[in-house]
Amino acid sequence: MQIPLQITFRNIDSSESVEKRVRERADRLSKFKDRITSCRVAIEAVRKQGVAKLFKVRVDITYPGGEIAVAREHHDGQAQDGIYVAVNEAFEAARRQLADKAERQAGIVKSHEVPTHGVVERIFAQKGYGFVRMPDGQEVYFHRNAVVDEGFDGLEVGHKVRCEVAEGEGIKGAQASTVRPINHNPPPVERVRV
Repeated sequence: MQIPLQITFRNIDSSESVEKRVRERADRLSKFKDRITSCRVAIEAVRKQGVAKLFKVRVDITYPGGEIAVAREHHDGQAQDGIYVAVNEAFEAARRQLADKAERQAGIVKSHEVPTHGVVERIFAQKGYGFVRMPDGQEVYFHRNAVVDEGFDGLEVGHKVRCEVAEGEGIKGAQASTVRPINHNPPPVERVRV
């Protein structure tokens, strides 16, 4: 990077451990380091009445000919260490965008695989996460933020979903980056006239 990494904390005390995580995640972008001219990270805490603290993380990256901006948020009630989850998710999204832009500039055309189908095996609604059983037997963790169209609350054990597994592994093993519920047609209701 031509300009040193900038980290800003808003409504929250600066934290060496959070700063360390941000620096680690920024260093992981070293694959693109010759293209990145600056990286600015803003971490904000918002507390609403009766609601757990919400952490917002915004990552702004500039490179020759463009800029990407990614924002992610996470409630500390959804998972322990919510601030770290928000940092990880924001940097993972930034990494994907940088990779896509680099491939487009290099003229590489992606072939998109159809997401794998799976079945919701376990769901922890209060904690905001669950697990999908894939056809190969692998169990994949997913967070409520990975479920498209805010469909987490409608998921139940046994529902079929399309699942895109993120590169690498999350804290709990394989992790889904996107979970898309497949239309669930309820069984027909038999109507009896009286």
